[in-house]
Amino acid sequence: MRLPTAFPARPAALAAGAILALTLSACGGGSGSPLSTAPASGQASAGGPIVVGSANFTESEILADIYAGALNGAGGQATTKTGIGSREVYVKALQDGSIDAVPDYSGNLLRYFDKNATAVSAADVMKALPAATPHGLATLDAANAEDKDSIVVTQATADKYSLKTLADLGKVCDQIALGMPPEAKDRPQGLPGLKAKYACTPKQFVPLSDSGGPVTVKALLDDQIQAADVFTTSPLISQNHLVTLEDPQNNFAAQQVVPLVRTDRISDKAKGVLNKVQAALTTADLVKLNDQVSGSTKQDPKAAADAWLKEKGLAG
Repeated sequence: MRLPTAFPARPAALAAGAILALTLSACGGGSGSPLSTAPASGQASAGGPIVVGSANFTESEILADIYAGALNGAGGQATTKTGIGSREVYVKALQDGSIDAVPDYSGNLLRYFDKNATAVSAADVMKALPAATPHGLATLDAANAEDKDSIVVTQATADKYSLKTLADLGKVCDQIALGMPPEAKDRPQGLPGLKAKYACTPKQFVPLSDSGGPVTVKALLDDQIQAADVFTTSPLISQNHLVTLEDPQNNFAAQQVVPLVRTDRISDKAKGVLNKVQAALTTADLVKLNDQVSGSTKQDPKAAADAWLKEKGLAG
């Protein structure tokens, strides 16, 4: 669950380090990225390019390629490490220095850092994030682009049970198998949230690890499950005429795209580059990019990212 995503002020010493790194690079005296700050001793990415990671689903990989491409286009050095896994895995990768930045989603990120968070609106979520974010990490500007978890059903299932909302689903939840990512079993917006807000305890919880992708949708279409967690920007929803159930109690909080970064590796200049990406990114862009990569054309994620950067004037 986005898994479809604020922040502490940087010490003056880090800003000075960023200027020094840029100067050394310009003179040919350093091997690091001119957009990164001096790394802490022992970091895996010490002295190397900025490493942008991604979760294990297509949209996250595309966003990682966009971030890395924008940084490279601005004169930096950036690489990607994609398909790392769930938030539980890539946050640890950030904290141990294996990666320096990763695209994330505001609401789910807040609930990951603060299990008791109650904010659901875009503004409230972003307001709450700074205090919840661990020391050494920060999120940059939130994009208008949003990708929320949603529960979808086939039209046949919607007709059979008269389903329009998650409240409707709660009334028949004990008759259906629900497919969601494995971590949804314990996450607040997963089974616990559905039970608390809609009295929905499914007859069977089916863990599916493709984050609402083709495997999940095939299980839905084959009636192996009757409801599934699929991201709202997935082209599979419209392609398969699936019905997205309304969420009147806001179980799934606002999910604006946000970069989560290490504060000791991302300079102010790099932050500026990534914030330009954020300002340009829209929900419609996400739907289009997902369709290009996961649809019939099967475009390479990096090629799709490069084309988007060129279209937005961010390719350098």
